[in-house]
Amino acid sequence: MSKIKDAFKNGKAFIPFVTAGDPNLETTEKLLIGMSENGADIIEIGIPFSDPIAEGVVIQEADLRSLAAGTTTDKIFDMVKGIRPQVKAALAVMTYMNPIFVYGTDAFMAKCAECGISAVIVPDVPFEEKAELQPYCDKHGVELVSLIAPTSHDRIKTIAKESQGFVYCVSSMGVTGVRKEITTNIGEMVDLVRSVCDTPCAVGFGISTPEQAKHMSQYADGVIVGSAIVKIVAKYGKDCVEPVCEYVKQMKEAMQ
Repeated sequence: MSKIKDAFKNGKAFIPFVTAGDPNLETTEKLLIGMSENGADIIEIGIPFSDPIAEGVVIQEADLRSLAAGTTTDKIFDMVKGIRPQVKAALAVMTYMNPIFVYGTDAFMAKCAECGISAVIVPDVPFEEKAELQPYCDKHGVELVSLIAPTSHDRIKTIAKESQGFVYCVSSMGVTGVRKEITTNIGEMVDLVRSVCDTPCAVGFGISTPEQAKHMSQYADGVIVGSAIVKIVAKYGKDCVEPVCEYVKQMKEAMQ
């Protein structure tokens, strides 16, 4: 069993996201360790990019803060490698094709494997173009996480059949961000995935409250939260570790 799938074996998985380098990499280090200690099963590490097309304004601004602070992909890899033994959660990176291509796709996946990063999530690479990444992921043992959206319809089964790690179920149309209400029939999406494979399903985009996490975990195997955590980081800056860890703990408890 892969480290990603292994994270789902003891019940519902909580998957928080942070933008690496916001407000600085030292704080990100503490966040990764603290979130893992407080219930995170998988942690998504966002690699800052100047044009993150799947992100709402909260994460866009975090990316800009991180880049302005001098964060680079290599600095992120070095940071993760240094603290990996202290983080029991599985790790995934969320990024875009441009940073991977510029770094060198083979070199990027090799570095992920070297640092103990188990999966990559690349929202701007559609299923039909995943051959740009899949061979390099397979070569280095890094899983390529597939995304399905409310508009995927007939493609859901096709995407799910070749899925690795977990299937990222996008809960709402549009970009990431906190939403008061999620109207997509997540249960239906998950049922379609489960009809063709046993890959765990995790739902993200818009989830921010313990109530929403509890509700979504009735249908999915895991819950992903990004913008709500990034907002806490933006509010508290270098002092964000304690409030983020408390938030992670509350969300995980709500899903039990």
